[in-house]
Amino acid sequence: MDLGIIGQAVALFAVTNIDDILILSLFFAQGAGRPGSARRIVIGQYLGFAAILAVAVAAAFGATFLPESAIPYLGLLPLGLGLKAAWQAWKHRGDEGDEQETAEVGPRALEVAAVTFANGGDNIGVYVPVFATAGVGGMSVYVIVFLALVAVWCLAGRFFATRPLIAKALSRWGHLLLPVVLITIGLLILVEAGA
Repeated sequence: MDLGIIGQAVALFAVTNIDDILILSLFFAQGAGRPGSARRIVIGQYLGFAAILAVAVAAAFGATFLPESAIPYLGLLPLGLGLKAAWQAWKHRGDEGDEQETAEVGPRALEVAAVTFANGGDNIGVYVPVFATAGVGGMSVYVIVFLALVAVWCLAGRFFATRPLIAKALSRWGHLLLPVVLITIGLLILVEAGA
């Protein structure tokens, strides 16, 4: 395997996914203390990123699943999830000690996948020309490196969410920060992509 292409894959992944660490940290903080939530977050991250890769690989071979005009509307996914999270935060604003209510609020795999896919929709546009010029062998290296780095990103997100200072801030403010971040991402995707 060519170390040059591995280095390029690592750099490309890091540059295009740096914002995912914040989102993953928020998801891990939201799921703290809830059985199975870390597993659901990791599964959701892999599902969302696998969908990004599937679309990018197919597009590199000339197939398109989404018309160019539909890409901006991917912003509706995080926007909708952000509004749902904001509603949940508002509805449960006085329920700090009620474990029964908050146990259901942990992140679900499909929600994480939807946010990952929508947030990575712009990455598809970057990956397609890189994959198309890399050939099948090079594209395979990119895909393998990217999938390995998803695990690293999940570990980093969980690491940040469990640092005492960050964990304290996220446990206090994460339920408010997550909707703001998701709504902002949704609006940015819609506006920047010209929806």
